[in-house]
Amino acid sequence: MKSIFDTQHAVEITERIDRLKKDSMPQWGTMQVAQMLAHCSAFHDIPLGNAFPPRGLLGRLIGRFAKPMFYNEKPLPQNMSTIPTIIINDEREFIVEKDKLKQQIATFQVNGPEQCSQHPHPFFGALTAEQWGIGIYKHLDHHLRQFGV
Repeated sequence: MKSIFDTQHAVEITERIDRLKKDSMPQWGTMQVAQMLAHCSAFHDIPLGNAFPPRGLLGRLIGRFAKPMFYNEKPLPQNMSTIPTIIINDEREFIVEKDKLKQQIATFQVNGPEQCSQHPHPFFGALTAEQWGIGIYKHLDHHLRQFGV
């Protein structure tokens, strides 16, 4: 399984990010490309230990049962719900958001899984560093496919 902590997989994701254009259009959903980049960065702030969103009631009730979808082989479904704190509705600067996301991917490479936060995912709950690595890759892949790269 692909993981953001694997150098080869991180390079592949970064090359795909570099293929995005300021005017790239989504194949599904409503986010603009800069908003998607900001959304991914906001998500990464959780395992990087920069954000600590609370667990919601629904996640506490069923998150552990749904957790494998975050790190299994199946792609994430289109238009699935997201963590409320990482919904990006305002205008964003494409280059700024693209550079920030690429820097975060580099930080995952430098820090490795050992530096992954122990803060639980707001829906799925506690994850191992390995599960975070796979889930981060899957989330990025999901949104890059959304924009055709």
